[in-house]
Amino acid sequence: MIRAAYQLTDQGIAEPVLIGDRDGILRTADELGLDFDPEIVDPEAGNLAPYAERLHELRKRKGTTRREAEELVADGNHLGSVMVEMGDADAMLTGLTHHYPRALRAPLGVIGTDEETEYAAGVYMLTFKDRVVFCADTTVNQDPDAEVLEEVTKQTAQLARRFNVEPRAALLSYSDFGSVQTDGTVKVQQAADSLRSDSAADFPVDGEMQADTAVVEDLLREDYEFSDLDAPANVLVFPNLEAGNIAYKLLQRLGGAEAIGPMLVGMDKPVHVLQRGDEVKDIVNLAGVAVVDAQND
Repeated sequence: MIRAAYQLTDQGIAEPVLIGDRDGILRTADELGLDFDPEIVDPEAGNLAPYAERLHELRKRKGTTRREAEELVADGNHLGSVMVEMGDADAMLTGLTHHYPRALRAPLGVIGTDEETEYAAGVYMLTFKDRVVFCADTTVNQDPDAEVLEEVTKQTAQLARRFNVEPRAALLSYSDFGSVQTDGTVKVQQAADSLRSDSAADFPVDGEMQADTAVVEDLLREDYEFSDLDAPANVLVFPNLEAGNIAYKLLQRLGGAEAIGPMLVGMDKPVHVLQRGDEVKDIVNLAGVAVVDAQND
């Protein structure tokens, strides 16, 4: 995180605010030979009373007492979340040393989702030599129903447009257009049907369909010429978290894709949760996305 903060400063991408032990951060930066003086918020030394008060105000009807709020803001995830909610920081990156669900809990509870949506989702942008695809949901919703799938598709399409990619969305399953009828395939069919009749979904979308049908143009044109997709999909929406997480990792490791993410969509403020073990370049890339999100917020 300290190396990434240095690169963000050195390249003029952002002005990072590090949360943690001030002496430890400065000592580590010195040991790494990094000549910079980052802004640091040290929970042990700073005045956290305004943040505790705001956290209590936000969560008092969720069972958080004033004393509990004072204890919670000593945790970096809660402190960072309240800082962003109050406007003392423009975006938040977390998760490098925590399991994803734990890292996500504080931002969801403090910042919450955008007023127009009820669900957040994790999206990876995978860049290949000849195409870019967005994979969702890869990190948040374990077993989404049709309503969640519909919302995730809309959010991911909006994200694609922020990268100047015009979305074509495929809702994936192991069947093509009703060839198999199970609870798993029906929910995907329902989500696709709802999206096609939704005027707010102003992009081509279809499903349910198999992954190769979605990305191979010959299959679409020859076998499924009725599809609303006139070209291979670049937004791939998976039927559950297992499928999405497995697929993006296989595409990254075996398909040679460059992965940027997971980008958290649907939040009220720019928040992104890193995967444990992400490298410096992953942190810098995701911070760059957060900067763009904050500028468009």
